[in-house]
Amino acid sequence: MRIHVLLIAALGVTASAGLAQDADVGRALFHRHCATCHGLEGRGDGPMAGAMLIKPANLTELSITNQGVFPLERVVRRIDGRDPLISHGSPMPVYGDYFERVFDVPIKTPAGQPVLTSRPVVDLVAYLNEIQRQE
Repeated sequence: MRIHVLLIAALGVTASAGLAQDADVGRALFHRHCATCHGLEGRGDGPMAGAMLIKPANLTELSITNQGVFPLERVVRRIDGRDPLISHGSPMPVYGDYFERVFDVPIKTPAGQPVLTSRPVVDLVAYLNEIQRQE
């Protein structure tokens, strides 16, 4: 009986750890799906930036342009397609269908409010939060 309780507790810890944000996975997703427009460093200077009607955002300045607070909910909704950008001419990004999945993973805003999205978006947002430039 005691072994079963310990096993169940260990599985719970493992499952909880799986919900953590992974900026390294997010970096890989960014390089694969976003860097073409936003650049490898996220500064809006990717090789396709010049072909766009509206220049891609400098993603390293999201917090600076939002009074020092990372706009998590806005970023999540842009990436997962709930708040599309007209400048892209299609869902953001061209690979948007990769990020538009079941909204089953919670992520907390700076105010502590949960927002549901997909696992890839959680990891991508962790990376974007990590690359924020400080004033």
